[in-house]
Amino acid sequence: MTVTEHVRPTVVPETAAQVLSAEQRYADELAFLAAYDDGARPPGWALTPRAVVTFIRGSDGEALKLPADRRTCPAGTELPASMTIAAKFVGERSLVERCVVTLAGERGLLLVGEPGTAKSMLSELLAAAVCGTSALTVQGTAGTTEDAFRYGWNYALLLAQGPTPQALVDSPVLTGMRTGRVVRIEEITRCLPEVQDALVSILSDRRMNVPELSGTEDALIRAAPGFSVIATANLRDRGVSEMSSALKRRFNFETIHPISDVDTETDLVRRQATAAVQRAGAAYAVDDAVLDALVTVFRDLRSGRSGEGWDVERPGTVMSTAEAVQVAASLGLAAAYLPGGDALELVPGHLLGVVRKDDQNDHARLLGYWDGPVRRRAEDGSAMWRRLWDLRENLR
Repeated sequence: MTVTEHVRPTVVPETAAQVLSAEQRYADELAFLAAYDDGARPPGWALTPRAVVTFIRGSDGEALKLPADRRTCPAGTELPASMTIAAKFVGERSLVERCVVTLAGERGLLLVGEPGTAKSMLSELLAAAVCGTSALTVQGTAGTTEDAFRYGWNYALLLAQGPTPQALVDSPVLTGMRTGRVVRIEEITRCLPEVQDALVSILSDRRMNVPELSGTEDALIRAAPGFSVIATANLRDRGVSEMSSALKRRFNFETIHPISDVDTETDLVRRQATAAVQRAGAAYAVDDAVLDALVTVFRDLRSGRSGEGWDVERPGTVMSTAEAVQVAASLGLAAAYLPGGDALELVPGHLLGVVRKDDQNDHARLLGYWDGPVRRRAEDGSAMWRRLWDLRENLR
């Protein structure tokens, strides 16, 4: 075997993708729910509001039955007679219902919360269920320009033809207005205030003027039924580019809180870490006790208080559920591809990598956590926490 043959990469099918969009991952559920609930739908919606809530929060383990006369979808494919819809977002049902009602009323929806609380995932699920696509997205940054919310130009056509409809390049917002779809704006407070304010007239008047096309029927673009905007913002970024009062009034604010129940969070971390490891071509094989300890550490450091009621000095970084998933996935990959070690031995090093992202002093806070709750649990006789206490040197 030659060296070239030895390092030849694996051939990946053209259709393969690391992560599918919500409308691709759950295409079967969306098609089923569209046929299952034939109630009233807001103009331009793919599902009823009730079906959107069911898609996101699940059917509570109930198998939904589809009447025989609805089992052929418009595409001609046959739908199953019944389906159990899995829950995709861990949060209060009432919160999801408020989000759906906001969109049905053609109000802007702003999801706020700490980093890692699934704001982006919820906005993607909502967009996929309401209009069938979550692809109309603007990523807010300090460099985002007004063109991202309005329109740009194909300069080759602009120079050759002048300002014509053919030379106009639609932004995701303008595309959403034309087609009556939901537009997602990630990290809106990262955009400069003057860029944010381009949304004020769009959300209030539901139309966009193109002065360069003045005198033609294309100079005024009106939003089609179904158009709406979902934005997200991190509480840690409040004040980076504070939204104007005028723009705030055009959004309904919903706060996404961290998961309150430890068992629910542990189950979520396990499921998402398992999925991440499986995408890498391996089986997830981390002991449940290790996972329980990992989630406990994250919850204690996030809240500033242990489950036993002991005070904990909170690190400056956000100990989010999303970070816990990443650490759990790393433990699973190590167990799959670097076997022979103890997954628990890797926990301190991964935790140190998480807490030192923002503030070097967080290293001392993590050591303080080890000297407090970890030591006390070890003294209470827990073999798992005794082992973690013995691994304190791995934090240096």
